[in-house]
Amino acid sequence: MLKAFTKAGGCVIIVIVKICVKKEELIVQKAYLILENGTIFEGKSFGAAGEAIGEIVFTTAMTGYLETLTDPSYYGQIVVQTFPLIGNYGVIPEDFESECPHVKAYIVRDWCQEPSNFRCEGDLDTFLKQHNIVGLYGIDTRQLTKIVRESGVMNGKIVPEGSSFGLTDLKNYTIVEAVKNTTCSEEKTFEPEEEVKRKVVLYDFGAKHNIGRELVKRGCEVTVVPAYTKAERIKELAPDGIMLSNGPGDPAENVEIIEELKKLSEMKIPTFGICLGHQLLALAHGAMTHKLKYGHRGANQPAENTETGRVYITSQNHGYAVENDSLPEGEAKVLYVNANDGTCEGIRYLNEPAFSVQFHPEACGGPHDTDFLFDEFIELIDENKK
Repeated sequence: MLKAFTKAGGCVIIVIVKICVKKEELIVQKAYLILENGTIFEGKSFGAAGEAIGEIVFTTAMTGYLETLTDPSYYGQIVVQTFPLIGNYGVIPEDFESECPHVKAYIVRDWCQEPSNFRCEGDLDTFLKQHNIVGLYGIDTRQLTKIVRESGVMNGKIVPEGSSFGLTDLKNYTIVEAVKNTTCSEEKTFEPEEEVKRKVVLYDFGAKHNIGRELVKRGCEVTVVPAYTKAERIKELAPDGIMLSNGPGDPAENVEIIEELKKLSEMKIPTFGICLGHQLLALAHGAMTHKLKYGHRGANQPAENTETGRVYITSQNHGYAVENDSLPEGEAKVLYVNANDGTCEGIRYLNEPAFSVQFHPEACGGPHDTDFLFDEFIELIDENKK
């Protein structure tokens, strides 16, 4: 059900008679999503009770909802799943991409109350309650997605019935210090079960667990370091390679990190950047980034290799992109582009052993078309070993 009404002074007032419906021993209570343009969706509450404000984004992935919920790149955002039924295989901790959810709130068309999977350890509603994540279901997620696609990313707030809320505060919401709030606080090292063949430093800008897993299973000892680690410390660790992880927020606000990456680039250590790491490495080389209208989020995004013309289906989750024309001439070249809109999806650096991609080759929920990039990183390390 879609409604839109405002009151003088820019304040939205919802006046509803409280109606609770008992369904399969669940008390269903009405809740509302208010968009900053004044549009209101009426739905039902699940997960934690209360209010939540954030940037509305949507993902078109049909699987991998646990990876989505625990992906630090969604920090500060209200995530909308376009696939109509979410939660059918329950909660499986070994599939998590971080220790806890980072979304501000979660919106689905419907959620499965009786999940079925041999690894299942709980249901989605209970999981959201445990982590104080507000959920909303029963709205037309297709119509919400169309609004975001046509109007661009906008802020929204989920409120229980009987609430009032000013649109001014909603419009003023911004995501700040995202990396600071998702990075680790201290160094930690992970070793392969067999012989250590290479040592890699993984910069944690909000890293997904599977990046480390992909490196470890290829014989790498992985030392995860906080986002603000100085280049001098990396030199002390003497890694064979450097991995720059994914992460949330506006890449350009990470000035301190960008300055350290400039110093690291001069050391000529083999480097591989993913997502935010890709953007930060480009900024360190003088390129520019811009915010996309509604971003790329899903598991079916086509990325074309500019050298071979081959198209790979990739998992993506980003709201910013490197500007193709801003790359320094003679120092870097666009390696991949999004086949839908031509935006930069990968860069090869010409004067140092480094490359990066905007998409996610480590995507645990798939597709796995580009996991060979980790092998290319290993080859790059081996070629440059002294």
